[in-house]
Amino acid sequence: MFEKILSELSIDFVLKLFGTLDSNTEKIENEFGVTVSSREGGVRVSGNSAADVNQACECITQLSKVSAVSDTIDENTINYIISMVREDRQSELSAIYSDCICLTNKGKPIKAKTVGQQKYVDSIKKNTIVFGIGPAGTGKTFLAVAMAVTALKQKQISRIILTRPAVEAGEKLGFLPGDLQSKIDPYLRPLYDALGEMLGGESFNKHLEKNVIEIAPLAYMRGRTLDDAFIILDEAQNTTPEQMKMFLTRLGNNSKAIITGDVTQIDLPFIKASGLVEAVEILDDIEGIDIFKFTHKDVVRHPLVQKIILAYEKNRKEPVKGETKTFRRKPNA
Repeated sequence: MFEKILSELSIDFVLKLFGTLDSNTEKIENEFGVTVSSREGGVRVSGNSAADVNQACECITQLSKVSAVSDTIDENTINYIISMVREDRQSELSAIYSDCICLTNKGKPIKAKTVGQQKYVDSIKKNTIVFGIGPAGTGKTFLAVAMAVTALKQKQISRIILTRPAVEAGEKLGFLPGDLQSKIDPYLRPLYDALGEMLGGESFNKHLEKNVIEIAPLAYMRGRTLDDAFIILDEAQNTTPEQMKMFLTRLGNNSKAIITGDVTQIDLPFIKASGLVEAVEILDDIEGIDIFKFTHKDVVRHPLVQKIILAYEKNRKEPVKGETKTFRRKPNA
């Protein structure tokens, strides 16, 4: 039997670590085959393998660092740190202990929750055009909006422009009532939600009225030159090659463009190619443009989302025996 005692842990962290009915420590115990218990002045980890005990202790140590910059320790965080320790990549975790990107309207800090997210944020800081490509729930759009709000508050740019193609996700909505704004609102709602959380409803509406923040369908970008702006194109997998080229050539002086999308969720008609897929192939080697790809490990939604994404990826790669599976587009094509 091997045993290790972690004594330099705060009381607040120990309370977070054990969670409700020891739910957090149970995950660590099950993963490494150890027993985690609290004792006066620290946490005791014991098990039959020294390697397993050391890895479990490393997870707890990394969680204590997360706890120092986060209000809670959730299931996603525990699963992510366990996977990083298992792969002997815990040294990379220091990247997510940095300062927050910005604060929400309620004062909650917004920061990267995974190493991939932090690298994405760093890429946005360094490059003029960044493609953020990955599955749902990786924070690619939310973090881009957070970076845009930060740039606006720091007066690095004078306006934020958010756009996305008005393509229905597999269902026909029909003719929507109301004026132009009412018709495009359903398509742009995720962008409204992100900005509302960061700025608050009143401030957000004031910025809209003054055109400091502009939210519009992609078709309304044609013919414009966008200077001194932070521009975000969301759901870019649903652009055509012509639309993507049109958007990319709108970039003006002192501007930055972030293009986000998921190439596994293309809603275009079968006969139309995705502008995002084509752009990634064409622009891969141009200086000032970065193509960042998220993985399922960067998913920060419900833990089941990761499992769903992995299941779909496996289904694409492994046809059922005796059957030929066909798909409209190859993933990451």
